[in-house]
Amino acid sequence: MATSKPSEIPVLILREGSSRSRGKDAQRANIMAAKIVAEAVKSALGPKGMDKMLVDSLGDVTITSDGRTILDEMDVEHPAAKMMVEVAKTQDEEVGDGTTTAVIVASELLGKVEELIGKNVHPTVIIDGYRKAADRALETLEKIAIPVKFTDKDFLKKVAMTSMASKLVAENREQLAEIAVDAVLHVAQKVGLEYGVDLDDKIALLDSALEVEKTEFDAKINIETPEQMEAFLHEEENMLREMVEKVIFTGANVVVCQKGIDDMAQHFLARKGIIAVRRAKKSDMEKLAKATGGKVITSLEDITKQDLGYADLVEERKIGEDKMTFIEGCKNPHSVAILIRGGTQRIVDEAERSVHDALCVVQDVVQEPKIVAGGGAPEVEVARVIREYASSLPGREQLAVQKFAEGIETVPITLGENAGLDPIDILSELRARHEKGEKWAGVGVLEGKVKDMRELEVYEPLAVKKQVIKSVTEAATMILKIDDVIAAGKTKAPPAPPGGPGGMPPEY
Repeated sequence: MATSKPSEIPVLILREGSSRSRGKDAQRANIMAAKIVAEAVKSALGPKGMDKMLVDSLGDVTITSDGRTILDEMDVEHPAAKMMVEVAKTQDEEVGDGTTTAVIVASELLGKVEELIGKNVHPTVIIDGYRKAADRALETLEKIAIPVKFTDKDFLKKVAMTSMASKLVAENREQLAEIAVDAVLHVAQKVGLEYGVDLDDKIALLDSALEVEKTEFDAKINIETPEQMEAFLHEEENMLREMVEKVIFTGANVVVCQKGIDDMAQHFLARKGIIAVRRAKKSDMEKLAKATGGKVITSLEDITKQDLGYADLVEERKIGEDKMTFIEGCKNPHSVAILIRGGTQRIVDEAERSVHDALCVVQDVVQEPKIVAGGGAPEVEVARVIREYASSLPGREQLAVQKFAEGIETVPITLGENAGLDPIDILSELRARHEKGEKWAGVGVLEGKVKDMRELEVYEPLAVKKQVIKSVTEAATMILKIDDVIAAGKTKAPPAPPGGPGGMPPEY
């Protein structure tokens, strides 16, 4: 009796419709997806970078050069591409700038991986080499960084202006940089020996409604006579009057309430000359508490004079089509609001993103007062040091470290390409200048040649450059370690009932 070999028996492990790619095929597919994502943002890098127009499924248009925004708006499907979006997200959340740089460097490192795998260098060797190169890169950045005083507004302003040089608002970057620096220094607080900045600080203090609360269950009141109706309304009015009296008793002349304020209560407050603002957002309440020194009260029974905050001026102003309440002259405020205006809503949106980046880079320098010159100068210097380090390593790991150096140099190459310069000429000159010890030689994008970036006053926070190295190394090694991609089949929609929607039988 013949028996079939075990290998001839089909064994179904994955559900029908699942797909699987393994080994080099899986790695190539992941690397290709990551490179395609990077291509979407590559041309946006630098002062000569281009903007992107993003149209969502509802037809809303966003025009921006911000890497995080571009990738957030893209409907990315491939899992490896999603990991590149995560790189931008991490970079933005950690330091607030350098998202485009992080994505294109991560993509370039993965491109170098492909070359190494083609030469039969094992992924584990590449990962070890990349991590050693990243450690040496971080050491080099620390070594070449320029220490500054966090109170040096001049340097902080230059850092903020550099971050906005590639934005739509570049023409107004000097004024916006001044605002960003003043705002951050206003809210900076000393924590131990270092300074901290909370960028959620903006500006107010009841968490209790000034209205008669409705019952949580259905209730029925029988009113049979006009007198009973009058008594009911009178009692409701008395309850509201008592609430207002508690506020008046503290001496408050402004009330900001997170919940509702009854029209009658608002009338009673107005008669006593008290401004009332209702339905304030919780985040605004927290910021107001910081700004005014007041406390958010959850029960009117507990309110006292000591709970009140202070401000010189509270007034309502009309800005464009909206009315806004301005609270100014607060006592020892740790909270600031920046009002951004522009010709169109899209300009306002991009200006907001630009100011956010400026605030973040100033925050980075306040918290870690070290800067580096921009224009790709630190990347070329780091690459030079890593190349020297590579020559001291044995075997194939040396190749991985050298490729890391080449990957880092994509920053000055892309800056040159986006400015219409010859990237090979630019990189050759940069390498030659750095070999001579000119560590701040970078791409003078507006001048169209290699320049000392300190002369052009182009500065970036050390924290941003360090985070780029960390983000790209983690992303590249994570994608590289994947050699098997198993994708489940998409769930099929249940069959429609006979006769179409509603299950009605067909007509004959």
